[in-house]
Amino acid sequence: MGMFTSINIAATGMSAERLRTDVISNNIANASTTRTPEGGAFKKSEVIFEPVASDNPTWRLPFVNEDMDNGPGKGVRVKTISKDTSQGRLVYDPQHPDAIQSGPNKGYVEYPNVNIVEEMVNLISASRAYEANATVVQGAKEMFGSALDIGRS
Repeated sequence: MGMFTSINIAATGMSAERLRTDVISNNIANASTTRTPEGGAFKKSEVIFEPVASDNPTWRLPFVNEDMDNGPGKGVRVKTISKDTSQGRLVYDPQHPDAIQSGPNKGYVEYPNVNIVEEMVNLISASRAYEANATVVQGAKEMFGSALDIGRS
């Protein structure tokens, strides 16, 4: 492990959580959008992360099966941003310009499948994860400073 490995790992987490925050903010901003360029109501997006694992780990956890990939990670990255295609809530409003014109749901308007409370909880979670990674960076900086002070003595 190099000297800046912990900072690099925390930076990948900070970058991923920043994107997650942007996606959640977009979901909240479009919580009442009933018409999109693609057609229909807005569908919320979700960020899916994956680990950036080492291809050739040199360190293994003790007491763990050799077949398991348990080497040190290199951080996290965004695997994909996916749309949740579940149907949003239906509200009966036949005068609305986006009301369904035919079928069993005639007169209903489909609103986005965004739950504001759930999105706010996700936003707090992303914010806390970002702060935790920022704390790791700050701790590494302080550790490097202490090492330099010891070297000067």
